[in-house]
Amino acid sequence: MLEKIEIYIMLFAIYSVIGWIMEITLGFIEKRKFVNRGFLIGPYCPIYGFGGVAITILLRNFMITIDAVSLVDSIWISTIVIMCICGILEYITSYVMEKLFHARWWDYNNFKFNINGRICLETLIPFTIIGQIILRYASPAFINILSNIPEIWLHILTGAFLVIFITDISISYNIIRSFKKISNEAKDNTEEITKKVKEIISKTWRGKRLVSAFPNLDIEVIRKKIKQKVEESKKKIGKKKKEIETIVENINKAK
Repeated sequence: MLEKIEIYIMLFAIYSVIGWIMEITLGFIEKRKFVNRGFLIGPYCPIYGFGGVAITILLRNFMITIDAVSLVDSIWISTIVIMCICGILEYITSYVMEKLFHARWWDYNNFKFNINGRICLETLIPFTIIGQIILRYASPAFINILSNIPEIWLHILTGAFLVIFITDISISYNIIRSFKKISNEAKDNTEEITKKVKEIISKTWRGKRLVSAFPNLDIEVIRKKIKQKVEESKKKIGKKKKEIETIVENINKAK
């Protein structure tokens, strides 16, 4: 039982790293420069790991009984299931990340056939094709390799990965959380706030990694939101001031 869990953990690690490689490759092709994608510091994108493992586990029994259906039917059935898995996982991840950090790691609003900018057909199709490769070829091969690793080494590899991964999550989350705290607390001077936020995020190597990992983190948007809050506060103060002046004026008239 433990060995099977460790195999899936290492499978998660493998697909996370492969996903990260895919992301930086696509980023380089698109922007002609290295963009270290992902929320975490290390070279892995967990959403790919979760997707690969989910496809492997949820369709495991289907692959065992695949001889009971025709090839065409098996492709159609697995395609629909894989597309649902990828879509649900990507949507939930986008939603949770936005609620936690008030920012998006991707936005498909400019793409056709999108749902709230979180998922779109244009990306689901290649993800589904990759899912078929994972289901039929990659996972069986990786599981076979991992199953042949000596038990002690499998324990060591799994333990080392979990320690690094959990530490990475903790550090990355705290960096983003401190960024939120700064942006929420600073309310007086928007230009100074923008400068301060950039300095704090970039003053450590972890912050620089996070900025490069999240190129869509728009300081200008935060600046505008803070400015809007300041303007709303000014209006409320002005309204209260007028109310107080009216009360004082009425008191003076009464005298």
